[in-house]
Amino acid sequence: MSPFAVTRTLPADATAAALRTDVLRGLSRRPKELPPKWFYDAHGSELFERITRLPEYYPTRAEREILAARADAVAGASGARTLVELGSGSSEKTRHLLRALDGLRAYVPVDVSESALRLAGESLLADHPELDVHALVADFQHGLRLPDTPGPRLVAFLGGTIGNLLPAERAAFLASVRSLLSPGDTLLLGTDLVKDERTLVAAYDDAQGVTAAFNKNVLSVIGRELGADFDPDDFDHVALWDAEHEWIEMRLRARHALTAKIPALDLAVTFDAGEDLRTEVSAKFRREGVREELAAAGLELRHWWTDDEGRFALSLAGPAED
Repeated sequence: MSPFAVTRTLPADATAAALRTDVLRGLSRRPKELPPKWFYDAHGSELFERITRLPEYYPTRAEREILAARADAVAGASGARTLVELGSGSSEKTRHLLRALDGLRAYVPVDVSESALRLAGESLLADHPELDVHALVADFQHGLRLPDTPGPRLVAFLGGTIGNLLPAERAAFLASVRSLLSPGDTLLLGTDLVKDERTLVAAYDDAQGVTAAFNKNVLSVIGRELGADFDPDDFDHVALWDAEHEWIEMRLRARHALTAKIPALDLAVTFDAGEDLRTEVSAKFRREGVREELAAAGLELRHWWTDDEGRFALSLAGPAED
C-alpha cells in the first residue's frame, strides 16, 4: 500500500446535487431550515477557524484540553492500530492521538473535501512517515465503507459535531458506526455538555459578530452556487437556547417582508417580517443521555473524560457484549 492514498466514494457532482436538494426542500417549507454543512465554503471555513479562537467559544479549547491530558489514556484503552476520523477537515485535533498511539499503523481521514484531505494527509506524513494514510472522500452519514486496515480500529468523531444531528439522525448515525466496528474496535465521541444558558448563547453570538457573519455566509453560498439574490443585510443573526430539547438554534431572521429568487431552482422564496430560517441545531448532552443513545445503537460507554470545568466530554465506547 502507498503511504498516501485517496479513495473517492462521492460522485463528482454530489455536493452540487445535495445543495440543490437541501435548498429546494428547506426553503419551500415552513418553518424554513437548512443544514449547517452549507456554511463551509472556503470563506465559511475561515470564519469558523476565527470562531474557535474567540473568548466566548469554549468547545474547541475544552476538547483540546481533554485530548492533551487524556490521549495516553485513550491510546491505552483502545490499543488502536488504525485511527479513523470522521469529518477530519485539517486533522489538527487528532495530532495528540497520533502521537499517543504507539502501535498505530494506519490513519483513515474521512471528509467531503478532497483538497482538505490531501493537505492534511501530506502534512501528517511529514510528521509521521511510518503511517499509511488512506483518505476517503465520503459522506460519513451515507453508506460509509472503510478500507482494509489493521485492527483494532479507533473511530473518532470529534468537535461536538454529533450535536448538529437531530435525534433520529443521531440514532441512524450511531447505528451506522456500530455496523463498522468489529470486536475490539472503539468509538471516541466528542460531546458538548449542558450548562448555563448565558454561556451557551454567548458561544453562538459573540460580541465581535464573527458567528453572525458565519451564519449569514450560507446566503452567500446559495447566491454563488445557485444564483440566489439574497441580501445578507436583510437578515439578523439569532442564537436561542431551547431548554426543552437542550440545544442551541442558530437562525436568520428576516428584518422585513421580502422575496428572494433562486434561478437555478426556478424558485421564489418569500419571507414575512420576523420569519426565521433555522440554519443550525447544536445539541448539548448529559452523561446519562450519551450512555442511553450509545446503548440504543448497540454500543457500551466505557470511559468518560471532561475538561477541568466540565464543559465538554470525550467518551470511549465499544460494541456491547451480548
